Amino acid sequence: MKNMLKTGASALALSLLATMASAEGKLSLYHWFEYIPQEVLDKFAAEYDVEVTMDTYDSNEALLAALKAGKLGQYDLAVPGDYMVEIMGKEGMLDTFDPSEMSNFGNIQQEWVDVTFDPGRKSSIPYQWGSTSFAVNRDVYPGDIQTLGMIFNPPEELKGKINVLDTSGETLTLASMYLGIPQCTSDRDQLKALNELVQTAKPDWASFGSDVAKDVLVSGDAAAGMIWNGFSAKAREEGANIEYAFPKEGYIVWMDNVVLLKDAPNRDNAIKFMNFLLEPENAAAVTNYAQYTAGVKGVEPFLDEAVKSAPELNPPSGGKTAFVQACPEEVQKVYDTIWTNLKK
Repeated sequence: MKNMLKTGASALALSLLATMASAEGKLSLYHWFEYIPQEVLDKFAAEYDVEVTMDTYDSNEALLAALKAGKLGQYDLAVPGDYMVEIMGKEGMLDTFDPSEMSNFGNIQQEWVDVTFDPGRKSSIPYQWGSTSFAVNRDVYPGDIQTLGMIFNPPEELKGKINVLDTSGETLTLASMYLGIPQCTSDRDQLKALNELVQTAKPDWASFGSDVAKDVLVSGDAAAGMIWNGFSAKAREEGANIEYAFPKEGYIVWMDNVVLLKDAPNRDNAIKFMNFLLEPENAAAVTNYAQYTAGVKGVEPFLDEAVKSAPELNPPSGGKTAFVQACPEEVQKVYDTIWTNLKK
């Protein structure tokens, strides 16, 4: 009986060790859609003998909602935009690390090290940065497009043929820029004007869609659409006769970041993957695929010539730009109401 107990205990111990070893070989990502090439994931998996799984989302707000709804603790890493990093930090959703845990931490470009949304980079590393504006089909509308009026007060040729990103942060920020009012305003008249602008423009919009923003321009289902610059470059490469605008009222710039999530089930592998993404060749592989811009030193030799010369990645000098801001809670509730009513 003792031998049987001993044998049973040994088997249980071996089983537990096997389970632990298996868990140590995993990495779970929560990532934007169509934003990382499979070969980068495969390269990491082979190099570190790690099984990589990935689920996707289509907006910063969708990411936040999913984590609040119970997905926190299921994923190791996520890729929120700048303002969402700040929000997630305040919500207690992020873990921290020491820069010394990553041998490639010094590869981060200096302007992206000490950022307001994560001072000193204690919970995040830069991923890719770019802009949010809109693109117009030049077969449908050949006139001047360098104004946000193309979206919020469109010419007849574009009415009913516009796709708008399904994200309140960017859509309402561009609307605020068009009106010339501050982000996160608490002024009642300004909030009323913002609400009236988007409600008046809504009948001219054909759809709200982030994951389809490229496809509807390529298919011709939309003649204009809010879009991220890299997605616009991809649409152009796929045959859409579009031009990406840098409107006079301004456009959004953003930095997406890889964050270490609270209660990450595979923290060590998460740190390894963050460090892996800070290698210039790997950062460049993401840029060549997604067609944005890396926040990592030394990527230039690895970039495709088409990416280097893409008009979407080379804005004119002197343009107005702004990051989306994380609003105070009481102000954000008003913006949430405006957005909810707009989507009805």
